[in-house]
Amino acid sequence: MRRGAVWILIFAMLFSTACADTTQTAPDYIMEGYDGGVTYRVWDTNLFFARMQEKTGISFQFRQYTDSDQWSARKKEILTGEDLPDVLFKAEMGADEVRDLYQNGCIIDLKPYLETYAPDLWKLLQEHPEWEKAITMEDGAIPCLPAVNTLQNNDAMWINTDWLNKLKLETPTTAEELTAVLRAFKTGDPNGNYQQDEIPLSFIGMWELRFLAHAFGIVDNDYYVTERDGTVTSSLTSDQNRAFLSWLHQLWEEGLLDRNGFTYTDSMRQITDEKKTIPYGMIMTATPLTVVPQAALKQYSLLDPLQYDGKQIYRDLTGDLVRGTFAVTSACGQPERLVAWVNTLYTEDGNRLAYYGVEGEDYIRTDDGMWEWNTTLETVANKILPTHTISEGGTAPGYTDETFQMQYRDEDTRNAVEAMSRLKQYSILPYPPVTLNAESEKRVDEIQNDLSRYAEKTMARFVTGDIELTDENWDIFCRTVEKKGLQEMISLWQAAVR
Repeated sequence: MRRGAVWILIFAMLFSTACADTTQTAPDYIMEGYDGGVTYRVWDTNLFFARMQEKTGISFQFRQYTDSDQWSARKKEILTGEDLPDVLFKAEMGADEVRDLYQNGCIIDLKPYLETYAPDLWKLLQEHPEWEKAITMEDGAIPCLPAVNTLQNNDAMWINTDWLNKLKLETPTTAEELTAVLRAFKTGDPNGNYQQDEIPLSFIGMWELRFLAHAFGIVDNDYYVTERDGTVTSSLTSDQNRAFLSWLHQLWEEGLLDRNGFTYTDSMRQITDEKKTIPYGMIMTATPLTVVPQAALKQYSLLDPLQYDGKQIYRDLTGDLVRGTFAVTSACGQPERLVAWVNTLYTEDGNRLAYYGVEGEDYIRTDDGMWEWNTTLETVANKILPTHTISEGGTAPGYTDETFQMQYRDEDTRNAVEAMSRLKQYSILPYPPVTLNAESEKRVDEIQNDLSRYAEKTMARFVTGDIELTDENWDIFCRTVEKKGLQEMISLWQAAVR
């Protein structure tokens, strides 16, 4: 999975910094965690922590990791109990790491503290029992707190509405209608340069193409499983998947799919020159800004999920939760104080402070009830976000919804956020977040390592025609994925549904 980043106004590149002096004396606790170097953020001098100290009276000695490999190695040291800090923040811990750290006694159960010391988080969990279930261990413990974002990043379909309007085309609502639109994109010269250089549908790899499978009723996760009403199934060998691959092959044969889609990366297809002719009709991506320049953003609108059997569904990539962001270790003598500290981030004011800074200093409210940054977007990106906030870099605990993002004054950004919110209404989380036991997790990883490589490669070859999608070859594919453990994979995930 390539895109797990939290969705915070990515469309307008609204990210910031401004230097600050947060020098700590006699810190109360040791905080350790990951904040990627790409943000150029330094916890020791970040204004967010100074502002939080003013609110809570709590100060920290920081151990910040900016290299993901080094942080991964450090987490293994923590698992042995070596030199424990008091708190893990932006911890970037998988469900397996949380489980192991808790079972080894390195991090503690926070549930006994939540109702009293984290009332805002506790209220959210009571209102959304599925969130509480997702972070609760089999013994009822909650050893790690999540980031909650009701508008998570997703891989979506962005269609060039300028091209639709120029060619007098209706917005497609089915796979058949989309095929017709892509054909018109290819032959109608919608970019107006008198060359047939249009790329009707741009994508990166089979992983991204599989988001189009919703048009055939498929919303499996990366393990090729779906859970509905307590039953786990897979569409990998289904008639729907075969029909989906046949459709993709048709698009490929007609030159409607990007010929570089199986070899390029996002950076290789990205256009940064605002004067360059835009070649893309539809883009599979989290945001068009990963592919086209800011000036071309207005050309694209999010395409609602295509209909299948009269219904519209779409794969929810991550759900509302990012687990493994905050934990208190067994070395901490006063965990209730740290729980109260982090509770601030689950409030509206705390969320604003974490991701946008302080009203009147970093952003301002306008007369029409909207808000905007108090400086240029360049300054926001280069200074405000890295030195005044903790956005990006690593996922911080807290609660975010789309309300504040939809009040941003820039219309293009607001429209994009509203579109993603609309997509959320159709989105289905294929499988609920659970924690496998160590034995099941090891076996799932073994199966997935072999099964995924074969399935992704073979499906891509069906699309390109390197393997003809005949009855015989489809039977070989189905028998092979079964042999590689598909049914065992389904059974393991079935057993994990509580």
